[in-house]
Amino acid sequence: MRPWNERPVEIRNLFNPAFCGVVLSRAVTAFQEVDRKGMPFSLSLLVLPLCLHQQTRSVLRTKKKSYFLKIVAEHPELQVGLARRCTDILPFTFEGFGLLMQSGVLTIDASGRLRIGLGIRKMLSGTQESIDCQRVAAFLGKEFARIADRSTVYATLGVRP
Repeated sequence: MRPWNERPVEIRNLFNPAFCGVVLSRAVTAFQEVDRKGMPFSLSLLVLPLCLHQQTRSVLRTKKKSYFLKIVAEHPELQVGLARRCTDILPFTFEGFGLLMQSGVLTIDASGRLRIGLGIRKMLSGTQESIDCQRVAAFLGKEFARIADRSTVYATLGVRP
């Protein structure tokens, strides 16, 4: 990972650790609303690649009244390039988690489940695009908790953990 000041300005803006942390926290918080144990770490790695990719976010945002598995079945184009995006965005996911942990908002239990405590505002703010990212993250968090099986989520997306 390049030092912060050596990154292109576009990368610094889009993958800002604070923004990535907020998006990740929305997903984990929504997951906790359905499953109090918290989100498995392996599922959290899918959040940013699905939320930050504009075409994927657009499909998930417009179909949020449906179920995640049904959306992916109806839109197989969501799988195109996802594995590569997951790999490419992984360092930014870790930076977002690092910031959340440093601020005391994120905890990880012995079984590797992520939990968000106090400190994140419930009210969404920012540009329309950043609000959409947060809403899609919350949708994913709830859907991942309802599915309750990591293997099913990964297999549906065509990605190997």
